[in-house]
Amino acid sequence: MGRWEPDARGRLAKAALELYGERGYEQTTVAEIAKRAGLTERTFFRHYADKREVLFAGAVELENLFVAAVADAPGPEAPLDVVARGLYAAAEMFTGRREFACRRQAVIMGNAELRERELIKLASLSAALADTLRRRGVAASTASLAAEAGVAVFKIAFERWIAAGEGRTLAELTRESLDELRAVTSGG
Repeated sequence: MGRWEPDARGRLAKAALELYGERGYEQTTVAEIAKRAGLTERTFFRHYADKREVLFAGAVELENLFVAAVADAPGPEAPLDVVARGLYAAAEMFTGRREFACRRQAVIMGNAELRERELIKLASLSAALADTLRRRGVAASTASLAAEAGVAVFKIAFERWIAAGEGRTLAELTRESLDELRAVTSGG
């Protein structure tokens, strides 16, 4: 495959995941990723700041999508209902990406530094959601609680979605997890 082939970013991500799976995250170098993708290290660094970012490059897009759905929710709704709109928007982003998500999560779970980074990204998402809810007029503590609950629902639904043998969509599992949260909070 020549360097002129399209989708350099996608090729780099694919090569990185393959190598992380074969050799492990720590043992894989940027040079090896670039070579596997048929590109140069310089091209790698045009697309990613470092080899971790291959795994976390979509975090900003996810946060922006989630926050926009919450910000654009119509009229006065309960904070958790507004957060649910963000959850469903996020679930749509993952349509057709289950295999990538499974492979990505396996790499992350195998490395303490990457698990920590994942938690930082989720904390950032929660903070952005809480801020957006506050701008919608939700009290600060309620906004923080709804945002944290939303992130918890996302994590649980995502873990279920990537589990071996799971055939439901992330949106279906998100709805199920939200229903379970509502049952827990209502005493049901």
